[in-house]
Amino acid sequence: MNLRKFILFMCMLLAAGATLYAADGDYTRFVNPRIGTGGHGHVFLGANVPFGYVQLGPTQPTRGWDWCSGYHHSDSVIIGFGHQHLSGTGIGDLGDVALLPVATKEQRQTIFSHASESVRPGYYAVKLGEPNVFVELTATKRVGMHRYTFGADQTEAMLMLDLRQGIGWDHISQCQMTQESGTIVSGYRHSVGWAKRQKDFFVAEFSQPVKMEKVDNDTTAVLTLSRPNEPLLVKVALSAVSVANAKLNLQAELPGWDFAATVANARKAWNDELSKIQIKTMGKKADDVRTIFYTAMYHSMTAPSVFNDVNGEYRGADGQVHKGDFTNYTTLSLWDTYRSAHPLQTIIHPEKQTDVAQTLLHIFKEQGKLPVWHLMGNETDCMVGNPAIPVLADLVLKGYITGADREAAFEAMKTSAMLDERGMKELKEYGYIPFDKDQTNETVAKGLEYALADWCVAQVAKLLGKKADYKYFLQRSKLYQKYFDPADGFIKGLSSTGERRTPFNPFRSAHRADDFTEGNSWQYTWLVPHDVHGLAKMYGSEARFVEKLDSLFIVEGDLGEEASPDISGLIGQYAHGNEPSHHILYMYNYVGQPWKGAKLMRRTMEEMYFNDYDGLSGNEDVGQMSAWYILSAMGLYQVEPAGGKFCIGSPAVSEATINVGNGKTFTVKATDNSDENIYVQRALFNGKPYTKSYIMFTDLKKGGTLELVMGPEPSNFGTKKKDRP
Repeated sequence: MNLRKFILFMCMLLAAGATLYAADGDYTRFVNPRIGTGGHGHVFLGANVPFGYVQLGPTQPTRGWDWCSGYHHSDSVIIGFGHQHLSGTGIGDLGDVALLPVATKEQRQTIFSHASESVRPGYYAVKLGEPNVFVELTATKRVGMHRYTFGADQTEAMLMLDLRQGIGWDHISQCQMTQESGTIVSGYRHSVGWAKRQKDFFVAEFSQPVKMEKVDNDTTAVLTLSRPNEPLLVKVALSAVSVANAKLNLQAELPGWDFAATVANARKAWNDELSKIQIKTMGKKADDVRTIFYTAMYHSMTAPSVFNDVNGEYRGADGQVHKGDFTNYTTLSLWDTYRSAHPLQTIIHPEKQTDVAQTLLHIFKEQGKLPVWHLMGNETDCMVGNPAIPVLADLVLKGYITGADREAAFEAMKTSAMLDERGMKELKEYGYIPFDKDQTNETVAKGLEYALADWCVAQVAKLLGKKADYKYFLQRSKLYQKYFDPADGFIKGLSSTGERRTPFNPFRSAHRADDFTEGNSWQYTWLVPHDVHGLAKMYGSEARFVEKLDSLFIVEGDLGEEASPDISGLIGQYAHGNEPSHHILYMYNYVGQPWKGAKLMRRTMEEMYFNDYDGLSGNEDVGQMSAWYILSAMGLYQVEPAGGKFCIGSPAVSEATINVGNGKTFTVKATDNSDENIYVQRALFNGKPYTKSYIMFTDLKKGGTLELVMGPEPSNFGTKKKDRP
């Protein structure tokens, strides 16, 4: 192709609103890590690698809920560069083992400007004024690497090593730091916070001799450089097991001092993962869509985090040290991530799913139940339900768990579902959780979450031929029917004698103080993703069900002063900023009206996601908010919590090619897609007519092409009963 033809070709592409793949293989340039650092996004900003134990970045003073990650765009103060942070959570913790350049031994914080920051996947930098120093950070999985370049005006250069502060949500129970030599400092920090018994051990190696002077017992020390006019490199390795293991991690992952090579390796690690989905975008906001998409992928891979050392050792849920032949993970925000993040992982990270399964099964062995919200080897019991069950069941049903491990997985699910804790004792006694028998509130939310998890247990029991278990758990999965009030079509709290909650206001929400978790009856009435057809029957007809569903996106009302700030991103009473709503748009597929969902999906992707620091409509929630976007932008979403039935929506990209493993790719091609052409007219699968409004995971994993021909008006695609999920 000569130059003139090439220019003409490029002009035609631009005129069509198309965006090419990253021909140079650098997908990190499409990532904007600042998305979600403002508003209520709560995302981590700094340097890390995919699923790394270390998230190295600036930590700010805790000034409230929006500082859960340790950083918020509105702030201009840094108290240290800590090695661990959470991303998108509603509770704060970590920030452990922090370094901070200081001008005096009394200094504990410094001011910065966002204009002086530079950040991309695997690299963070900021220019500080007091003291005058350029800070650069990068990381491997278990090691953080710093480079401090002090200004020529600095006659003395000092760093503060801080084990005291963390992010401000936890408290030190025990800590120690020891200068082993002129260039090595080691120690540990044990703390009590969201993770009730977190143990961090570290070793810090310096590229030049430093003099350590403790200024607050073993919690804080000043490190004075011997050569202040020479850039200082610092390598800090972490372990939850021991200082000795931290040293092993350091030697294995970062034995040298090449900062630029470490940055390049981190960028390569991100590109290896980001390139698993290649997209073409279209429309007036093509560049923004591309940035939002790849930033969502980036955010979806901050966690779960690797939680074992290079020798296989890890600190288990029982507090003891274990050694495994698998990669152990932590930061399991399962109430959020079972909905989209884990289903997405089964598609694009098949190589990690056996390790995820083994992590869940080993936690079960160590603490006697599957995890609820696991953080640094600690069970926090945060949120309601049994959210690990859908994840584990999904892995069984998709074939990632085989042989004897299937029986082990079933026993872990069954045992966890039969405990007498967190409302399950009352559930077994009454067939639901009465609000007058469980004093911790949120009884409807608990019941509905248990019901969908029980459905997952039932599906695994069916697969394994366990007829009695299948019948029992399938019956329990229908408890939503008891909460359903046919008089007005709302899910409501129920007493032990069968009276419904009065007075009742479907808009009202009192955080942790009523029948729902971060939501109201308008939102929770639809939390039956495992039995959409069963819920529809409760209304007497599909028409009445659809009428009620339609009204969700129109009605407006006062949630009350006690409502959770998590209830955000509202379209009517649909709350995209919080997870219980995430499947609702796709329920239209189940009743043969997918075009109604299509319009709302496009609106949600356009109004709830922005290429801006306040670019998320709610907490990132450890990858869930981003995973919803990734799947929906490709036109796919798994509504049922396990099994791999992906509903077809309205893709925001014109083409997505997914590396599904084993050298195979699955492509979703949206022909004639545009901002106006949002409705599927017809579909082809591997060149043959395809009429179903869903596609199975087994078909995705085989590879192939799903072509969706798009148009400006609703069609009859997916409307026939035989074509509905």
